[in-house]
Amino acid sequence: MNLNKLLLILLFPTILIGQSKNTDNSGVENEFITQKPNLTLKAAFELTKRVQSVADSLNTNVSLAILDAAGITILQIKGENVGPHNTEAARRKAYTSLSTKTPTLQLLRAIKKSSDSQNLAELPELLLLSGGSPIYWNGHIIGSIGVAGGGSAEKDDLLAKSAQILEIGINTTK
Repeated sequence: MNLNKLLLILLFPTILIGQSKNTDNSGVENEFITQKPNLTLKAAFELTKRVQSVADSLNTNVSLAILDAAGITILQIKGENVGPHNTEAARRKAYTSLSTKTPTLQLLRAIKKSSDSQNLAELPELLLLSGGSPIYWNGHIIGSIGVAGGGSAEKDDLLAKSAQILEIGINTTK
């Protein structure tokens, strides 16, 4: 056996072991880590601007809260001349819609029709008033919005559902 073949046989396993394996698993889900889309602060600012624009066109001020996909508040504002209780109500409406994956006006109406669902009203964190809506991107819930102080259930609902950036696929419907 010549010396070159012998060296190749002896060194080949060492060369293979020394090769670095690509361990960058970004973008890969496994049993321990998930990659889920989430609303950003920049998106929350843009959504707020758009909701405020619709509120202005309706000549109303509102408080609103925007939560990320985990239910953490990322933006909360109190509308001018809007009662202080509406700020917390907006957050709880957003939380309720995120938790139930349902706009709160739709949830409220469904609960009134089903005695089995009425227990939801007893959960302390849920607020069964209109004005909350999940926020979607590509079929994934990426956050939620709650609007309070608009003067009516329908107006709060309309304003919550106006939280959309349609040009990039962020909306309040699946």
